[in-house]
Amino acid sequence: MRHQPLISCAPPPPLVAVAHGSRDPRAAATVEDLLDLVRRRSGLRVVTSYLDHAPPTPGQALGALADADGSGEAVVLPLLLTSAYHSKTDIPGALTEVRRHHPRMLLRYGATLGPHPLMIAALERRLAEAGVTPDPDTALVLAAAGSSDPAANATIGRMARGWRGWRRVVPAYASAARPTPAEAVRGLLDAGAPRVAVASYFLAPGHFADKVRDESLAAGAMAVSAALGAAPELAEIIGQRYTEIITLGDQAAVG
Repeated sequence: MRHQPLISCAPPPPLVAVAHGSRDPRAAATVEDLLDLVRRRSGLRVVTSYLDHAPPTPGQALGALADADGSGEAVVLPLLLTSAYHSKTDIPGALTEVRRHHPRMLLRYGATLGPHPLMIAALERRLAEAGVTPDPDTALVLAAAGSSDPAANATIGRMARGWRGWRRVVPAYASAARPTPAEAVRGLLDAGAPRVAVASYFLAPGHFADKVRDESLAAGAMAVSAALGAAPELAEIIGQRYTEIITLGDQAAVG
């Protein structure tokens, strides 16, 4: 169901999206494409910020809002695909610092984009664009960035186990955990899979997405999907996360 703009007597608080950031200019362009889609669908004021490699930081974006609006209010959403160190430590720490400098500002912090039921639809959209659809003769590698947080990696494993319509779906990680996507591709082919495709669980193109594509194709994958980017499913998830945090009200306030 398509997310509808919120109707309220007062303007809804702005959404401050926090992306990881990258030296690769394609990443910021992709994030902006996604957030432009969110703006068109929801009518919300959406402000972009980055944890690293690109301005503004979350603190800078929120500080500017506080200075412009007096006390101010904002909903902060991490544009991250799993909950790990950035969402559990870095962003909350930045919000605490903002609250220290702007004690009257009301901050609400939402959940990461994944896991979410719509993620599978978004991934299959990108796979279809690469010429691959669910098939009992095609095995699939769900390739994520990987994390030092075991819970984040376990989330990818649960997504893989819950995915239906393929010969088999296995998780893989570009860093910090095993198997790598190339190892997973070779393992599935050695186990007798006629074809293996790779689903890229990345928000935007960049170093890891390129590495996964190149190494997976070299290992024998038939296709590797593009990063999720401005998929309508992701825009819907962002709208849902915003509504969830507004509905929670003061329980979600950072103070």
